[in-house]
Amino acid sequence: MASGSDRNPIIIGGLPSQVPDFDPEETQEWLDSLDAAVDERGRERARYLMLRLIERAREKRVAVPEMRSTDYVNTIATKDEPFFPGNEEIERKVLNATRWNAAVMVSRAQRPGIGVGGHIATFASSASLYDVGFNHFFRGKDDGKGGDQIFFQGHASPGVYARAFLLDRLNEAQLDAFRQEKSKFPNGLSSYPHPRLMPDFWEFPTVSMGLGPLGAIYQARMNRYMEARGIADTSDSHVWAYLGDGEMDEPESLGQLSIAAREGLDNLTFVVNCNLQRLDGPVRGNGKVMQELESQFRGAGWNVIKLVWDRSWDPLLAQDRDGILVNKLNTTPDGQFQTYATETGAYIREHFFGDDHRLRAMVENMTDQQIQHLGRGGHDHKKIYAAYAAAKAHKGQPTVILAQTVKGWTLGPNFEGRNATHQMKKLTVDDLKMFRDRLHLPIPDKDLEDGLPPYYHPGRDSEEIQYMHDRRKALGGYVPTRVVRAKPLPLPDEKAYAGAKKGSGQQKIATTMAFVRVLKDLMRDKEIGKRFVPIAPDEYRTFGMDAFFPSAKIYNPLGQIYESVDRELLLAYKESPTGQMLHDGITEAGCTASLIAAGSAYATHGEPLIPVYVFYSMFGFQRTGDQFWQMADQLARGFVLGATAGRTTLTGEGLQHADGHSQLLASTNPACVAYDPAYGYEIAHIVKDGLRRMYGENSEDVFYYLTVYNEPIQHPAEPADVDAEGILKGLYRFKQGEKGEHAAQILASGVAVPWALEAQQILADEWNVKADVWSATSWNELRRDAVEAEEHNLLHPEEEQRVPYVTQKLADAQGPKVAVSDWMRAVPDQIARWVPGTYQSLGADGFGFADTRGAARRFFHIDAQSIVLGVLTELAKEGKVDRSLLKQAIDRYQLLDVTAAEAGEAGGDA
Repeated sequence: MASGSDRNPIIIGGLPSQVPDFDPEETQEWLDSLDAAVDERGRERARYLMLRLIERAREKRVAVPEMRSTDYVNTIATKDEPFFPGNEEIERKVLNATRWNAAVMVSRAQRPGIGVGGHIATFASSASLYDVGFNHFFRGKDDGKGGDQIFFQGHASPGVYARAFLLDRLNEAQLDAFRQEKSKFPNGLSSYPHPRLMPDFWEFPTVSMGLGPLGAIYQARMNRYMEARGIADTSDSHVWAYLGDGEMDEPESLGQLSIAAREGLDNLTFVVNCNLQRLDGPVRGNGKVMQELESQFRGAGWNVIKLVWDRSWDPLLAQDRDGILVNKLNTTPDGQFQTYATETGAYIREHFFGDDHRLRAMVENMTDQQIQHLGRGGHDHKKIYAAYAAAKAHKGQPTVILAQTVKGWTLGPNFEGRNATHQMKKLTVDDLKMFRDRLHLPIPDKDLEDGLPPYYHPGRDSEEIQYMHDRRKALGGYVPTRVVRAKPLPLPDEKAYAGAKKGSGQQKIATTMAFVRVLKDLMRDKEIGKRFVPIAPDEYRTFGMDAFFPSAKIYNPLGQIYESVDRELLLAYKESPTGQMLHDGITEAGCTASLIAAGSAYATHGEPLIPVYVFYSMFGFQRTGDQFWQMADQLARGFVLGATAGRTTLTGEGLQHADGHSQLLASTNPACVAYDPAYGYEIAHIVKDGLRRMYGENSEDVFYYLTVYNEPIQHPAEPADVDAEGILKGLYRFKQGEKGEHAAQILASGVAVPWALEAQQILADEWNVKADVWSATSWNELRRDAVEAEEHNLLHPEEEQRVPYVTQKLADAQGPKVAVSDWMRAVPDQIARWVPGTYQSLGADGFGFADTRGAARRFFHIDAQSIVLGVLTELAKEGKVDRSLLKQAIDRYQLLDVTAAEAGEAGGDA
């Protein structure tokens, strides 16, 4: 090993490494040359030379460190900009009309008596970024394929509506119904991109900031996955995500950049509108957000294109032989640039150019007005086109375009670059006049002074409108457009569910494994098997799904280029470019994004996929609940499995893994059909019904959530007279009581059904109580049905009054009703008001903890003996039994002592 004196420290990739110097004399010559460049030409010239050397080194494939950030100038040099194929004059007229109508639409929405608001400034800053995309890049769906997928920035929706108005896709009545979706139905326009509210227009809901970039990454990946598996030709589809620089502070925005780089998603482009402002003020007032984002994206392995300045800066930068201007641009903070956006040319001359004679000389022949109009690159069509073309041409990496703009651009001095501009929704008459003049629109003063400001349309036969139609025709149709071309899937026959309906015999299995067995049989189906997309966050083995590895394999575009350490095992880890399973790593957010992309493929690409997302129950709705709303908004379909569910079932893991509330969270999502099944045959009926509702004739825009457990139990065979309707509607009588003087009803769900059966036996043998046991497969669906019945009765008093299903089922059931589950009481309490007679719920309220299942259930008083006490308590209230029996039961079963409980079933990871 070389001694310290023989080694020369070199920086590689930002980390120190020790590399021997085999030619010290040559090294010294290079160092002397650098010293001479600094001494004779200055640091700026030396810096330039070093950057060119690094650039040439990369061209020659010499491994050199990646620069975290580059100068605060455009990445694409003026000499390298491609020919602009559009008619810039016509495009500017089109954009001016779009700008006007977008602002007027929001302003009119603030009229007296309406006042629903809107946002003007975001689109004003990004209008050119969208316009170049619409005119030259965004591919439509007219060829029968998926076209491009465009994630529009939520606050920019007025501009998209305004453009659709010019193209006769929307009319004036619809623009005037902005944010009035019910009162102006069917003309109402949603506030933001919202497929559920406008299912023929928007494709992707993006206003929940941070979820747009996350969704775009996984949409691009899903495109590659579908093509790799031969499900759809997505080779021409490009994913565009339009984002805000302030939005990039959301952890979801940057959290999954690495997967896009790792899988080489060059079908993905982020366009970050860097108007340097958040909702309240600067994004990085004391810093430079574009430089910060550049370093983050470069570090994650993305291709970065900075679009900082418009063409008016080109002559100045061409003069900058000493780098003094670039240095000034590099060192001026964003907060100061925002001030320059609101100030006069004289102010900019003095404060930006005035502190160095070389800078002053650059602009001495420019007027103050010319200096004031030194613009930002995100407003220059030619430079935007160059950036987009470079992004599309780049191979092997995703691209981010960082485009600097001014928030509120063209709206006038009261809006442009102002800290409050995001909240400003209405233009005064003076604002409108200045805005009109800035856009050169032929609107007379009287139309602005009397009543509401008018919309502007140059005429259907005008050159501008014909140009717009021609461009969209050339690009394959209008965007945004959501088209559903998918046909119903052929559904599996009963054979696929036969295994689950047989029960488990003498074997004990958890409901997680019961579901996995159903899924395995479905994936073998010749018609739809290939359309299932298993998704898990690094927990396939936990859920007993490692049996899928050898056959379905894990999707990896690179395949498996190593020898797996467990290659000799039957269930060896297998990766493949055509793998079916998505293994997204330890990221519930990434997995849910995959779920949404797969679940909406029926609309995006006209090819249905059936995603099955299995996760640790505690980390589902709690951690990514916002994304499940996004899933509902996007009309995505599929199965969501909260595995290892329950507050006492996974007790060895402790508090942070003990889910006793996700069913309650799921109940808040109107698109979620949630079940808590107890046995395999129930799962079979639920899955079969889910496939019918989501993928059969007259398909519905819902998704199914099943909570399944890891506790091994014996699963009975399906009864000959099974109440299939009750399973699907949420409640059926599982086992009638056989003996006893006093009647009672026990309603249980999921893993609690075996406790209820044990309690049934104890009540009969020891307390002379005949209790029926009901399996409540869905508290949520029972409540949903009851609410719908009440709503109908409220509004249709003259018609026959509906009776909620739960009320019908329990109408003839004698005695008190006691509900029990491994959830907090609020879950079964959802149905309390519709249950006839007395009703009590037992539940696991509070925090979970690590202990045996028996001790935990005794602590929460939901075990069989506690159910017995609950039934006796309700019978005592009704005067059917003496209250002294309650103390006897407590003492007999030692219900106040958790150590007296049997440990219960041990083990059972799946």
